Amino acid sequence: MSNSFGRLFRITTFGESHGAGIGVIIDGCPAGIPVSEEEIAADLARRKPGQSKITTQRKEDDAAEILSGVFEGQTTGTPIGMFIRNTNARSKDYSHIADKYRPSHADFTYQEKYGVRDYRGGGRSSARETAARVAAGAVAKAMLRKLGISVSAFVSQVGDISSPPYNELDLSKTEENIVRCPDPATAEKMIDLIDSVRKDRDTIGGQVTGVIRGVPAGLGEPVFNKLHATMGAAMLSINAVKGFEYGSGFEGMRMRGSEHNDEFIREEGKVRTKTNHSGGVQGGISNGEDIYFNVAFKPVATIMKDQDSLNEKGEKVVVSGKGRHDPCVVPRAVPIVEAMAALVIADFYLLSKTSRIDPTID
Repeated sequence: MSNSFGRLFRITTFGESHGAGIGVIIDGCPAGIPVSEEEIAADLARRKPGQSKITTQRKEDDAAEILSGVFEGQTTGTPIGMFIRNTNARSKDYSHIADKYRPSHADFTYQEKYGVRDYRGGGRSSARETAARVAAGAVAKAMLRKLGISVSAFVSQVGDISSPPYNELDLSKTEENIVRCPDPATAEKMIDLIDSVRKDRDTIGGQVTGVIRGVPAGLGEPVFNKLHATMGAAMLSINAVKGFEYGSGFEGMRMRGSEHNDEFIREEGKVRTKTNHSGGVQGGISNGEDIYFNVAFKPVATIMKDQDSLNEKGEKVVVSGKGRHDPCVVPRAVPIVEAMAALVIADFYLLSKTSRIDPTID
């Protein structure tokens, strides 16, 4: 099982949904980055369950304990270890599906791959694992802040309700409502839809948009490790993600080249592009413009309705939804998207320092 991500700024996560806890090791983080448990807790609070009426009611403090790699509020350059204890797991909620395959879950595939599986909340396949990524992402974001790079995300769609484009929104308002959409009118409609779906004992999907500003030109590789390809791999590794697009994405296919091409201009002594259909990446390498992308999340697979399925013996069974689950995952997915984006950019920034030797350095 691959549990690591990144090449120079590299993370390895561990733990299960209903085990003692989850954790992460960060290797390759430079020394001198200001990091605090309070800062990490702020991002974890945005991901944690039980935060509003439209999220799962499981209550977890999600407090990350820094075990190593930070001294007197700064990274030391050595491996950073963090651990988040599970304090409110109710494993008995899953005893009824111990030998059953839940529709659209990883139960069957894990059983086929390993010959054994942890049925308690899905074990390692649970989205609980993403708390470790968020903790690591907070460190990556702290590093990027020192470089003048910001990473943000917001809910841009729930079902068929969509917000205006990111460049028409004030992203500082994202945290002003429980659905994390910076457009108040759209947010209200989204919340009403999610609440209606919840009352119907069902779930619904949505979309998170990520925006990265201040990225210098030159990050990324030209062939197999293109910046947008690695960003896509990062997003598609998040639970429930079914789609990724950057820049003009699928809408770009409707345009002609004369409409889609980003013409170069000179602005305040810098090379810029008049438009940004490229999404800040050209030839797999950042061009200095905003990097923006969309991440599509499917409806949460666990629903509070009976569903037909099979058990491990291949017999027909009925799976009944029990426990505490999200009617829509996207509000809690916002900090996860930010974390993975920050990890990608942090890694590519460090890799960019290996691309050429600067002759001005003695």
